[in-house]
Amino acid sequence: AGAVQKPRADFGLDPAQLGLVFSASIIGLLPGAAVGGRLADLYGRKQVLIGSMLLFGLFSIATALAWDYPTLLLARFLTGVGLGGAMPNLIALSAESVQPKSRNIAVAIMYAGMPFGGLLASIIALVFGATWGWHSIFYFGGIAPLVVAPLLYFLLPESKLFEQRKASAAAGREGVFGALFAGGRATPTLLLWIAYFFTLIVLYFLQNWLPTVVIGAGFTREAASTVQIAFNIGGILGSLGIGYVMDRGPRRTGVALVYLGLIASMVGLAYTKSFTGLILGGFGGGMFSIGGQMVLYGLAPIFYHTLIRGTGLGAAVAVGRLGSVVG
Repeated sequence: AGAVQKPRADFGLDPAQLGLVFSASIIGLLPGAAVGGRLADLYGRKQVLIGSMLLFGLFSIATALAWDYPTLLLARFLTGVGLGGAMPNLIALSAESVQPKSRNIAVAIMYAGMPFGGLLASIIALVFGATWGWHSIFYFGGIAPLVVAPLLYFLLPESKLFEQRKASAAAGREGVFGALFAGGRATPTLLLWIAYFFTLIVLYFLQNWLPTVVIGAGFTREAASTVQIAFNIGGILGSLGIGYVMDRGPRRTGVALVYLGLIASMVGLAYTKSFTGLILGGFGGGMFSIGGQMVLYGLAPIFYHTLIRGTGLGAAVAVGRLGSVVG
């Protein structure tokens, strides 16, 4: 909540300008994901992941140091480019590190890191926001990846599956269009894009605007942080629980239950007038919006073989970011 309200006060932002600040990082995710996924298929997942982390770490710190509205927008855009480049590589590395039967839970464990990070950010805002101001979120968010990136360089192995396929089939690499639409992939590619687009509309609306909605309903900034914490706890439990179910039951049933749960949570948030209702709605919204996105991240690698997986994932993530901007 502090990260939402304080820049608004410092820079004199109206709601439309604040929305553009949110959208700047999301817009940056689009080229970051598309280019990062393609580079991963050409040069490997590990190198692109580390470069992306350094990029979004540096420009997260630059966000805290921004001196006016244009520099704030630029810093948020370039932070988004780095985040976008990291996502398809994280998904591909997780999916390629396990047997196919465990792919969903592996991606779920990786993806649970996102709401866990959101939970830490909410706690940091609650504990340090009043003393250190909104800058504290972005200092923490920038320093952490800069610390982790060297550890990944020394400790994270490259995808063995990627290295094997690259060595044996380098001459058979497909172009971007062929990777996405040839070999019977046109229909799953388009359906994945539609699903990513609409799921990200809801997810990014909740992630970015839920605190503002709670405060607008007459509750305190501390109450907004509490609802945001419930949202991220729901996301952690949803990612892990739904990933486990998807690996052991019919995928269509799991997908249907996720989206029915998301509809119910959104209706609850729209009509509740109590703080308890907001907490329950936030928890369900996190469980099923973050869980729904995790389902899509787990499904997408199935449709693209190793040498085009980064391209396919990057394109799907990029299309999803268009939904984020709309949200």
